[in-house]
Amino acid sequence: MTAPGTRAEASAEDTDDLDVEEALALVRDVHREPRDDGPDDGTGRTSGPAAQPPGDRSAERHRATPWPHAREIAARAARSRARRAPVRVPLGDALGLALAAPLDALTDLPSFDTSAMDGWAVAGPGPWQVREEGVLAGHAQPEPLTDGEAVRIATGARIPADTTAVLRSEHGRIDAQGRLHTTREMLHGQDIRPRGQECRSGDQLLPVGTLVTPAVLGLAAAAGYDTVTVVPRPRVEVLVLGDELLTEGLPHDGLIRDALGPMLPPWLRALGADVVAVRRIGDDARALQKAVTRSAADLIVTTGGTASGPVDHVHPVLERVGAELLVDGVKVRPGHPMLLARTKDHQHLVGLPGNPLAAVSGLLTLAEPLLRTLAAHPAPEPYSLPLREAVQGHPHDTRLVPVVLRGDLAVPLHYNGPAMLRGIAAADALAVVRPGGARQGEETELLDLPWATAGIGVCFT
Repeated sequence: MTAPGTRAEASAEDTDDLDVEEALALVRDVHREPRDDGPDDGTGRTSGPAAQPPGDRSAERHRATPWPHAREIAARAARSRARRAPVRVPLGDALGLALAAPLDALTDLPSFDTSAMDGWAVAGPGPWQVREEGVLAGHAQPEPLTDGEAVRIATGARIPADTTAVLRSEHGRIDAQGRLHTTREMLHGQDIRPRGQECRSGDQLLPVGTLVTPAVLGLAAAAGYDTVTVVPRPRVEVLVLGDELLTEGLPHDGLIRDALGPMLPPWLRALGADVVAVRRIGDDARALQKAVTRSAADLIVTTGGTASGPVDHVHPVLERVGAELLVDGVKVRPGHPMLLARTKDHQHLVGLPGNPLAAVSGLLTLAEPLLRTLAAHPAPEPYSLPLREAVQGHPHDTRLVPVVLRGDLAVPLHYNGPAMLRGIAAADALAVVRPGGARQGEETELLDLPWATAGIGVCFT
């Protein structure tokens, strides 16, 4: 595979002032131009007198998308045709999903008057004569109280009719004659949770789009739900490309360990996806085309093969299957030769560069916004922190630099080259460094890593 970053940038004309729709139209127009690369031999290579060196095609026709626009395009790509129908799932399977229907109260909460504390239910002014048998939670309606009468009651138990208040255990004393006295002033209705205090049957508890957290599960259960209607997790298939990749042991004889096969599936799960398959294909154009056309996933993620080398088959395969290129290269370092394509009405493909940190860049630039939209998750609130030290920038492209957060500062990490994972493995976030670089102390946008925020969607299994 060709190393990321070798694909030439096309036009000197800049797209920074384009909106998302214009950027989409630009990419589509570029790829409507007739090709003159010569006949295809089925491997992704071209032959005959019209064949050109791989770099020439991108130099003439390719135009990278500015990084912010690429993320917007990815988010918008899944807003209509790509979403799957809502599903009903048991409460235990709903964590991390978004509600596709409002959570309406199925009953009053609480559904009867209950005691808010352990103590005594009392009627009228004291002192009170205490009944022998108490009232426990989960039991039927107790007998009504008469004035001057009290009964022991547990938290959550049904309040007897004609109860004036609940006297807390620590606020009452019983004299030698067995009568109950209060040790402090008591108000009418004190420590009683009246029926419907939290909601009435039919009230909307939570709107569509609410992320199901543990607290949401608790509320749904309290409101009487056994299942909830949610947006299903996006299904993702990962295709690992490259003949040079080893799955075990030390690198040898020009072969290297595959870092993306072990890294991408749990990362995608942390982004809320359901990884349905991980397939190793190698540098085989026919096998790649077969895998793409047969996939039923909502998103296909490929690794490597997105540049213009002799075994970089992603672009030729996408052309043969009639895919619509939405983003073809992004002005970002590392990760420039990433791409986003619509392969079917309800399916997209994100092509990641083969270098590990470049692949992370592609994952957060294109896959994360698309998956977030597919899952109906809200976009994270943007935030920034000052950099503890200056960061050198690219003259024209955004840079994504691993950082750790220390107090109110973002500390850039070393080992941030396209093929390096040592920096990102220790990072809390990626700093979005604008073209030209950032000075020490300059406020810089940060992209949180999913596990660094301890979000409920994080799942590595």
